[in-house]
Amino acid sequence: MTTVSFLAIGRRARAWLLLGLLLLSTAPVAHAQTPTLPRRAPGLDPAPLQTRQLAADRPAVDTARVFSLQDLADLVFANHPMVKQAALLSADAQAQVLAARGGFDPKLGSGFDRKLFGGTDYYNKWANELKVPILPGGIDLKAGYDRMVGTYVNPEYRTPLDGLAGVGLSVPLGAGLLIDARRSTLRQARIMVTAAEADQVKQINEVWLQAVKDYWNWYYATQQANLVREGVALADTRFQATSRRALLGDQAPIDSVEARITVQDRQLQAEQLSVELLNARLLLSNHLWNKDAQPVELPAYAVPQRPTLVRVDTAQFGQLQSQAAVSHPTLIKLDAKIRQLGVEERYRREMLKPKLSVSGMLLSRGDFYRPEMPAYYDFGRNNYKLGVDFAFPLFLRQERGKLQQTRLKVQDATLEQQQSRRTIVNQVQAVYNTLLAYERQLALQEQTIANQRTLLQAELQKFELGESTIFLINARESKLIELRIKQESLRASYEKTRAELYYYAGTRTLGAQ
Repeated sequence: MTTVSFLAIGRRARAWLLLGLLLLSTAPVAHAQTPTLPRRAPGLDPAPLQTRQLAADRPAVDTARVFSLQDLADLVFANHPMVKQAALLSADAQAQVLAARGGFDPKLGSGFDRKLFGGTDYYNKWANELKVPILPGGIDLKAGYDRMVGTYVNPEYRTPLDGLAGVGLSVPLGAGLLIDARRSTLRQARIMVTAAEADQVKQINEVWLQAVKDYWNWYYATQQANLVREGVALADTRFQATSRRALLGDQAPIDSVEARITVQDRQLQAEQLSVELLNARLLLSNHLWNKDAQPVELPAYAVPQRPTLVRVDTAQFGQLQSQAAVSHPTLIKLDAKIRQLGVEERYRREMLKPKLSVSGMLLSRGDFYRPEMPAYYDFGRNNYKLGVDFAFPLFLRQERGKLQQTRLKVQDATLEQQQSRRTIVNQVQAVYNTLLAYERQLALQEQTIANQRTLLQAELQKFELGESTIFLINARESKLIELRIKQESLRASYEKTRAELYYYAGTRTLGAQ
């Protein structure tokens, strides 16, 4: 009769009854034994405590879903607006060179002026000139045709009725012989093409560095979210199993409460990391554009590639240091600036000379092409115009002041270049030191994770023997998840630091070795 009543009660009541009998049997009486954790009874399903966190690493994903760093590079360098904007710097510098060449364009000028009043032709003036600058010596080749007739035309300018033709040269013998404003502007514009190209490289490098950082931030956010979601699934499975075992009386009911708290805590982390992953994906999408200059969103199914963790050896580092000290875009730009100021200084020294120019023109009647024209009206040494211009400021204060300003600018740019070179070389060394530190940290983290896996495995075995608790299992597993998240953070930081190393050396790497 008693047996029938005991079986008639519900499963939950039997579990609590067995728990009460167990507590009564372990009350502090004489010769009482030390209580132990409940063991798994024969015939009951084991709790699924084995965890994928014990695996050496996460399984490989479908390569068709991988959005690699090379894929990012292809899109950034082909379609990114700021990369296209950087290309405008070189085009603008070339346009400045073209504008400077305009100082040597031939110039054709013409002017007509006539006055007729009261039946009197006061004057009829028609002046034409073609000036062709000759680059090497600041010489101007001139050809002209003037027709100035009329009753009241100044005899000094009066010409035959057929006009007067002339061809000649204007040559600076003082200031402007070696270099003048036109040649100075052209040479400086050509030098600034180099500076613009250096600016272009630097701007593209900055765009790529930011893209790489956003890419590895996306990788870290993805791995972090995956690990925590895996932890949620494991904790929930363990909670379900623990609840069933508690109902069967094989495990303390309080263990299910502990397991449920772990599930809720990891779910909270997973919700927060989902938002962080979404934001990281949006930040990376800032760099994605198609060929039609339309923004592109990163697909939700896309996953990042695994870090290559390619080591930069001493020889490669030495090459990067040498490259940084010689051909860094900042140094190239400063070198161009110094050379530009050197041209300006030479021009300012030239302006200290007296202004002396000589011009001469051979003359002929306007119809010199006619064979019947007398020979004494043709081009010859007896038909010419000659002029000499001379000017010299007595104190040269303006010229000396501008020359002094230019020399100070040269000194300033030279000192800036020296400091920049030292700063760049030290930045490269500092980033390399950080890279080496990450290598050591990654090696230590790998060992720590291996030890934590061993600890978790041992804890699982102890639990199967009834010598551990769900609390300890969850604690060990949570610590392992935390260590693996830290490992992914180190991997992402290593890749970002390697990109910074190339950036500070004045170049860029696609990450695909």
